[in-house]
Amino acid sequence: MPDLNEIIPGVLHWQARHPHLRVDVSSYLITASGTVIDPMLPEGEGPDWLGRPVEQVALTVRHHDRNSAAFGVPVLVHESGLFEFEGSDLDVRGYTAGDEIAPGITVLPFGRICPDDAVLRIDVGPGALAFGDGLINYGELGHPPDRYIGEDPEAIKASIVEGLVPLLDEDFDALLFGHGLPVAGGGKDMLRSFIQARR
Repeated sequence: MPDLNEIIPGVLHWQARHPHLRVDVSSYLITASGTVIDPMLPEGEGPDWLGRPVEQVALTVRHHDRNSAAFGVPVLVHESGLFEFEGSDLDVRGYTAGDEIAPGITVLPFGRICPDDAVLRIDVGPGALAFGDGLINYGELGHPPDRYIGEDPEAIKASIVEGLVPLLDEDFDALLFGHGLPVAGGGKDMLRSFIQARR
């Protein structure tokens, strides 16, 4: 059974196997607002497994709906990704850059791998940035495999790096990833080094 770990005060993390990708993916609960980010529940478990109230689901990118339906709460996604949910029974609501989708959770401009790939700034503890598909962390920061990022992967990777640059002006020390493990501290320095190595 996966563990539910507090990465920084007020941010809980767990991993669960994605049935289609066949790899472990990461999900988070921001306890102060009851916001679950990119939820993939452990196999056979329901929302009660978290042991805490959930008020809403926030998706960093439209593809990360995962087990959102199980929670029975509003699902927030970037407005450019709303088309993915046409005809769905989910209560899906759009957000855009600059929106505070919950107290202390703000949407930052990004949208490099696709227009709805957002970065969420989470103002708890030392601060954290939550990434969807544009940045992953399997042992080190990196890009998704080329087969997932379009017809010109090198151009998209360069665009992702440029999109990361303004994020260094934000207040954060932790990094959260939909794909890979979170970084509890030193995240800004890690992100800066990643950018410098690829510009």
